[in-house]
Amino acid sequence: MTNIQDVTILLVEDDPGHTRLIEKNLRRANIKNEIHFATNGQEAIDYLFCEGEYAQNTRTSDLLVLLDLNLPVLDGYQVLERMKIDERTKRIPVVILTTTDDPREVSRCYELGCNVYITKPVDYEQFSGAIRSLGLFLLVVMIPDGVGQ
Repeated sequence: MTNIQDVTILLVEDDPGHTRLIEKNLRRANIKNEIHFATNGQEAIDYLFCEGEYAQNTRTSDLLVLLDLNLPVLDGYQVLERMKIDERTKRIPVVILTTTDDPREVSRCYELGCNVYITKPVDYEQFSGAIRSLGLFLLVVMIPDGVGQ
């Protein structure tokens, strides 16, 4: 099993304000991991599969994906589905971070294979607190070896 400290986080979020807030509060929760950013679903897919602008990349670290659902180009559902049907990426843990709290959408994400579903609160303080709590959660999570390699 891999400790979270050895895991690279891919944050897939199109809202720059949310991106800054998520990163800031993960750091406040003592998450020191390398964080890569994708601003749309296609960029996330390219990163995960070393395609497009990431074609020269070779991924040597384990991954954890923080995924918004409402993304341009490809939405989070499409990214999640593509990840979970491919042998190379199906074991990568995916945490959905989205404003959508519709129970049908929550169910759909779990059916597609997400590991955790978190609704982003609208209130700034609650949002910050939720992300810090996520960071504390990540500090104790164990991730299978070789995820995303």
